[in-house]
Amino acid sequence: MLPLAYARAAGERKARPELADIFRSHGESYRRAHRLAASHLRVMQAIEVCRTQELGGHLRKCDACGFEHPTYNSCRNRHCPKCQSLAKAKWLQRQTSELLPVGYFHLVFTLPHELNGLILAHKKILLTLLFKAVSETLIEFGRTRLNGTVGITAVLHTWDQVLKDHFHLHCLVPAGALSFDQSRWLAAKKNFLFPVKALSRVFRAKFLDLLQQACEKGKLPARLSEGKTSRQKNWVVYAKKPFGSPKTVLDYLGRYTHRVALSNDRILKVENGLVALSYRDRKDGDRNKTLTLDAQEFIRRFLLHVLPGGFMRVRHFGFLANRAKKQALAQCRKLLKLDPALAQSPKESAKDLLLRITGVDLSRCPSCQKGTMVIVAELPRLPSWDSS
Repeated sequence: MLPLAYARAAGERKARPELADIFRSHGESYRRAHRLAASHLRVMQAIEVCRTQELGGHLRKCDACGFEHPTYNSCRNRHCPKCQSLAKAKWLQRQTSELLPVGYFHLVFTLPHELNGLILAHKKILLTLLFKAVSETLIEFGRTRLNGTVGITAVLHTWDQVLKDHFHLHCLVPAGALSFDQSRWLAAKKNFLFPVKALSRVFRAKFLDLLQQACEKGKLPARLSEGKTSRQKNWVVYAKKPFGSPKTVLDYLGRYTHRVALSNDRILKVENGLVALSYRDRKDGDRNKTLTLDAQEFIRRFLLHVLPGGFMRVRHFGFLANRAKKQALAQCRKLLKLDPALAQSPKESAKDLLLRITGVDLSRCPSCQKGTMVIVAELPRLPSWDSS
């Protein structure tokens, strides 16, 4: 039985266990057995208390039937699967107005697994180098192959389908470039952007050169045998044909921008110290399969993907870079016969936004389905909660 602090609000139901349940049941034993970084401890604590009495909230009462229902606050931690739906919807809403009426290429740049140990030991430095190497590679190819500046949205992934460490960037690139004098839109070929083998070679060279520079500046250990080994093998760059429509671009972005490691719906069962997960086996035709892990191993794998504090896992480059986007994107729109001014996204409350994306009306009484739930009291945080 869960402690009182973790009791569910009246009327709440769920079909499957969640990440929070695994941390609540097995997190304490994992913390006793492992020496964890402060960042890992904070993530575990936040997810464990998310939407429980620990964080306080409001007591709502139906103005028709008198039904009462406590609503507890979210932890808002970016690693929490329950706290990302609204954040993702708001982010996608902002991005909608920035889409151009062109195809969008999807490219994936993957670091070799020989570097995994080094990355996990120096995550912030190495992942920053990954963004830098990829963006410089694509901008260089835009300059030499299209004679202009490309736009790049890059999203960091650190996991594979079974939650192991797998460091790669997903990049979305509009099919064309803005000429250097900004007088022309230079369209790319319909089904081809850049040759992947050439991208791979340049990406490898740039990343390893940046790695060596970081080493020489004393930011990394002097001996980088992993880097020397990796210089001898091919690095993986994957490219797909352009997406069919702007909506497809947004749907794709939504799956990757506000999620770390897994979503709760992939957790099938938590029982007898074991966690059953669904996953897609890419080596077997993308078939759906089930993986069963010891709960301690599940927690270990999840914590591999905790991001350094303040680290941005979605970044923009080229004519989409924050410092250039306002003017450059307006010029791209003008050249593509669109209104240069971006459409203003409608302002919606969290309640209205949730209603639009899920169909759930938070104000409707879940008991009588007729009355309106009105806040009648504040529920304070419990003294045991430490937000530091």
